[in-house]
Amino acid sequence: MIGIVAVSHSARLGEAALELALQMVQGGGVHVLVAAGAGVDSDGAPILGTDAVAVAAAIDELAADCDGVLVLMDLGSAVLSAELALELRASDVPVRLAPAPFVEGLLSAVVSAATGGSLDTVAAEAVAALGAKTGALGIEEEHAVEAAVAPGADGAVLVRRVRVRNPLGIHARPAALIAKATAGADVLLRRLPDGPDAAAASLTRLLVLGARQGDDLELTARGDDAAEALDRLVALFDDGFGEGMESAEPAHDTAPTATGSSAEVPASPSETDLAQAVTPGSVLRGRGVSSGRVAAPVVHLAPPLPEPDPAVVVPEADRDSEVSAIEWASVAVADQLRSRTAQATGEARAILDASRLLASDPELVSEATALVRAKGRSAARAVWETAVVHEKALAALGGRMAERIADIRDVRDRIIAEILQVDMPGVPERDESFVLVATDLAPADTALLAGGACVALVTVQGGPTSHTAIIARSLGLPAVVGLAEAGAIPSGAMVLVDGDRGTVEVEPAQSRVDEAHASAVVVDFDGIGALADGHSVPLLANVGGAADATSAAAAHAEGVGLFRTEFCFLDRTDAPSIDEQIAAYRGVLAAFPGRKVVVRTLDAGSDKPLPFANSDSEDNPALGVRGLRIARRRPQLLDDQLTALARAAAEEHAQVEVMAPMVATVDEARGFAERCRAAGLDRVGIMIETPSAALLAAELFEVVDFVSLGTNDLAQYTMAADRLLSELGDLNDPWQPAVLRLIAAVGDAGRAAGKPVGVCGEAGGDPELAPVLVGLGVTSLSMAPRSLGRVAARLSELSSDDCRRAAAAAIGASSAGAARTAAAAALARA
Repeated sequence: MIGIVAVSHSARLGEAALELALQMVQGGGVHVLVAAGAGVDSDGAPILGTDAVAVAAAIDELAADCDGVLVLMDLGSAVLSAELALELRASDVPVRLAPAPFVEGLLSAVVSAATGGSLDTVAAEAVAALGAKTGALGIEEEHAVEAAVAPGADGAVLVRRVRVRNPLGIHARPAALIAKATAGADVLLRRLPDGPDAAAASLTRLLVLGARQGDDLELTARGDDAAEALDRLVALFDDGFGEGMESAEPAHDTAPTATGSSAEVPASPSETDLAQAVTPGSVLRGRGVSSGRVAAPVVHLAPPLPEPDPAVVVPEADRDSEVSAIEWASVAVADQLRSRTAQATGEARAILDASRLLASDPELVSEATALVRAKGRSAARAVWETAVVHEKALAALGGRMAERIADIRDVRDRIIAEILQVDMPGVPERDESFVLVATDLAPADTALLAGGACVALVTVQGGPTSHTAIIARSLGLPAVVGLAEAGAIPSGAMVLVDGDRGTVEVEPAQSRVDEAHASAVVVDFDGIGALADGHSVPLLANVGGAADATSAAAAHAEGVGLFRTEFCFLDRTDAPSIDEQIAAYRGVLAAFPGRKVVVRTLDAGSDKPLPFANSDSEDNPALGVRGLRIARRRPQLLDDQLTALARAAAEEHAQVEVMAPMVATVDEARGFAERCRAAGLDRVGIMIETPSAALLAAELFEVVDFVSLGTNDLAQYTMAADRLLSELGDLNDPWQPAVLRLIAAVGDAGRAAGKPVGVCGEAGGDPELAPVLVGLGVTSLSMAPRSLGRVAARLSELSSDDCRRAAAAAIGASSAGAARTAAAAALARA
């Protein structure tokens, strides 16, 4: 192992540079010491300078465990101190002083050392790091480039070929996964046939690589861990980075164009052009990506920072301080994003972590500092111009990669705001509820909405897989994206946002506002679900993990009707171990001692792909290998999960029941029940999500103990309408008579068998539909905790006979609208 000593005038700069470098070799395995600064003054303030004695001591400390030591220096007296340290040291380990750029040289050296490279190799990699900077400036540095691609000491070079399968290509999150997967190896990616290449350790370079769905890449690796690193990378590409592998959209649909000095995305229509479209009473249609319905005044996102003056030329004597400003600002922004990442969970955490890596990307920092040194750009202007280069590269890719430009601009603005010491534009602070309207939202902005006054999101750009959509769903905020007219909605205008239907009503009637407010109000629940005649209807909660379970218990849910186990592992690229699963499951079970917890086995696939479960591309994943069907390919996944659930159940006191998703045949149900009981799980059920399962309910009850209706998927498959498409929202409506009649068939079968029929889809939380479901034979309802009180209040007003009359009226209707009207009329007479 080669040790590394980083010599800097600033202790904080040395530690910050080391932090950036160590991000690429998470898990450790490298020996690096920082010998920086010249102590502190009488007030405790750090003194800039270098100390040869401290450098010598660092070399001697590493000598005990290392075969050689590479010394990197920032500038000036650091070189003199390093040379003097060679005379002062007590050890005789080989030492090399490298004339490499400090920050990016340190990163390259750390990565190379982690692979087990020799002292010559590590030194060459450090020097070669200058290639990225000179390349950005168009300066020929052939020796640097040659060093960057020189073979390792053992000459071993491994090459693999992969295809980009995920719809969004290599954007921020996949790039972050690539960087982490190759930690400890030296890997290059090249877009075929003659595209650019990128070091796997550089988030920015990976973005600019321009790899879209369908592109072929060549992976080249060397080092002791090369084979394993390539295996990890190939697995990531095969899994589509956990984002699914749907067909790519035509590039021209959302392709931005590069014009002028910066990359431009399609402009939103002006207020003048859209004046007629946003008159009071207008209903604007976009794409609903997060469910819910709320009404509140509009607040527009604050505009980005103004472009820094390009005419400013920094004198050579002041350029070092401008470079330091860039380096410090990037560290500060990365720290801010790290703090927000620590507070986030699931996909929101992964998105913010990718932004953090982008902010601290040494390539971005080195290219900006190169502009300061070579051309005298101000720190703010250098960061701006560097971002423009990357924006143009992304804009040239077209298609969905346009959504990634917002990430670059967000990090750009945060670094510039830190440099200028001004407030960062973004989400406004308000005490009153508001709907946030923007052209697009950066991930860090969207994550700041948690716990604030924002009640819904509306954006001009974005799609169902954009960061806005992902985080909005995780925060439970209704969201409509792709709404071209959004920018023209006046500030302060009252709007009704319907995230299920993808609509935004401008200045709706007061009755509509009142209706939306009523649906959003959280009514207290006393923990007892029952009809007016005393008939019990247990009201349970849908949860995705321990935090959700704790909140549900606090809301007095009578148990858990749907524990979505896949939500515990959405941010993973590998299958969780049995012990990890036990810990995750116990966190949920512990919140409901003595009460029922219905656990759904992994429902991976379709809109919730998991890399370790869904590795094959499918033309129609909603109809493919998802849910229980994954056990056909990966039976061990299911067996491990059942083992973990049985052990978790044995260690807690909840009444555990287990059910399988996406069951279509009696044989599937029978096989699942046998495996559950063999694992020690006695209460076994299935999800009714397919018409075939609904029609076979009587036979299914012969092999399982209960069923639970997933009304979202049941509507999707009954109506043959993708539930992610807002324009088909009228078809994906649980009030559709065809859906209600299938539920009635299941209810009849449950009554005949004397076994429970639950509902855990969105329909269970609708206080107007709940009585109809009870009348159809449903014995329990599971929902989001915020809906418990409203559903309980409605049911407490009605008798069993009232519910049966409403159900008969609804299933006798010919349309969803007519079913609602008929049920309401029947209940009005109650």
